[in-house]
Amino acid sequence: MSPRDDETVPDEPLPEHTRPDGVSDLTIEALGKLSEALEVLEDARGSLYRFHRLTGTADLGIGEAVELFRKAGHDEIADRLDTEIVGRNVLEGRWTFQVIEEYDDGYFAAVKAADQAARDELVGGRRHLWEAEMKERERTRGLPGHEARPHDGSSQG
Repeated sequence: MSPRDDETVPDEPLPEHTRPDGVSDLTIEALGKLSEALEVLEDARGSLYRFHRLTGTADLGIGEAVELFRKAGHDEIADRLDTEIVGRNVLEGRWTFQVIEEYDDGYFAAVKAADQAARDELVGGRRHLWEAEMKERERTRGLPGHEARPHDGSSQG
């Protein structure tokens, strides 16, 4: 008998994906909106890392171009690029790693902490309750591929 055929396996969300008693729909919606905003910031953070890697790769390529210009006898161009461009700050006083650190330690950390504090205060730290409730509304109970949670005991789902 497969675990899906076992009637003793509950087809209900795990406790960490259920709303605590007394929490309003509006509170769940507000927490969902804050979580959604944090997800957008995670995406923005990934774009910053992409910016960091692309800028660094370009800077290294410019350094290689400097060496090629020197070998080709274009020392003036090589010197100008080497002096004015290679190692240059991308923003005042900052290389891209410093931009990332400032973002991570400032705005991103503040929003992440605010999200955690709101969840801790309002729903005991539970995550993704809005999504978990949407899943319950939209799934077809009893249909394979629509289970409330994995039947292997993990909390992923």
